[in-house]
Amino acid sequence: MRDYNLGFISNENIYNHVKETVELYRNEIDLQQFNKNIIDPIKLTFDAKIYGKGFEEIIESECVRQIDKTNTNHIGYFHQNLFKYVGNGWKVPDKGFDVINDERHIYVELKNKHNTMNGGAGTNVYANMQNKILHDDQAVCMLVEVIATKSRNEKWNKDGLSHEKIRRVSIDKFYEIVFGDKDAFFKLCKALPDILDDVIDELQRGCIVNSVYDELRELSPDTFKSLYLLAFKTYAGFQNF
Repeated sequence: MRDYNLGFISNENIYNHVKETVELYRNEIDLQQFNKNIIDPIKLTFDAKIYGKGFEEIIESECVRQIDKTNTNHIGYFHQNLFKYVGNGWKVPDKGFDVINDERHIYVELKNKHNTMNGGAGTNVYANMQNKILHDDQAVCMLVEVIATKSRNEKWNKDGLSHEKIRRVSIDKFYEIVFGDKDAFFKLCKALPDILDDVIDELQRGCIVNSVYDELRELSPDTFKSLYLLAFKTYAGFQNF
């Protein structure tokens, strides 16, 4: 195994963690999965005509979008569960906060992007943090964002409320708190392509297996017709499409 030169996590642990994430990644889609929530053929028709694309290209794009939506959740897994390997009191509990360190009284809600919480969700998270510091006067609660608007470790001002022990922290600053290295997150990002190359080489993964278009063609040589019948086959008139 090559040396990824991270320093704050072993080569073996970061390799295994990336491997676990890759194994979770969705890379297959068939017609049943494609139409699980009933595809919108009208939207696809607009897309095809407006962007000057064939239905095969539009279907491929929609398949990639669906797969990407699933895989976004796995990136959340990657960010959160890395802290299982840290030791020094850091834990990923089954419920409650996403990452905790009872020894240091640090409790973390981890989000991939700064705009993923709507107002109600943010209010609930803030209230949970208020409750934690009310019952533990040493507690520091953090909303940690991987993709924040800036690098920061500051009071989280929420709906006119703020408290010194309720913090809004970008992931680079959180890595510095956890690992004592201000460049730790940068080092991980820099090493990630090499780690992924090694993992993908072992697993022989890296391409999307997509049978949707072929299955649509089996239903009818007219892909346009097949798309509409997926959604509207019981609607009046469509029996004679």
